[in-house]
Amino acid sequence: MNPFKTLISRAIPLPVENIDTDQIIPARFLKATDKKGFGENLFRDWRYEKNGSPNDTFILNNSKYRGDILVAGDNFGCGSSREHAAWALVDYGFKVIISSFFADIFKGNALNNGLLPIQVSEGFLKSLLNHVENNPMSELTINLEEQTLKTAIGTIDFEIDPYKKLCMINGHDDIDFLISKKDKIEAFEANL
Repeated sequence: MNPFKTLISRAIPLPVENIDTDQIIPARFLKATDKKGFGENLFRDWRYEKNGSPNDTFILNNSKYRGDILVAGDNFGCGSSREHAAWALVDYGFKVIISSFFADIFKGNALNNGLLPIQVSEGFLKSLLNHVENNPMSELTINLEEQTLKTAIGTIDFEIDPYKKLCMINGHDDIDFLISKKDKIEAFEANL
């Protein structure tokens, strides 16, 4: 994972509630075990017509909207526990997902894969979605160390598990974190 401290980016609005993991990455694309390549099929059934041509009405196919941040409707990542959903979002290029609620398993999978889920109030989410839709060039600033989300409509604080925050800032997954403590682990074992 890459270290994450501050991100300044435009955002893509997806004002759909209850987006489940099968909509994020349909089950028929779960045959691979390598994290690479899943972004190609992110929101596959929404991004493409049945004949394989791009669906011009879907937001990811609208060149007006670009960025590393997805602003989604309430209850993002519900449904099955597939980690592939986080893999697809990261492989596509997203670094942050903003919603008013995340399914617990999705939230954990996101954090384990370097994808920052930021939970905001329903009111703030509605205002942010409206702002991003109407101002596609507007940038958001996420400061992970300070746990702030700065937008043209205001700045808010967000919560994150302290351990996951430390891992993201250092670009560590759980194994990398343990390896970073190798000297302390060996010293502890030597004292037993």
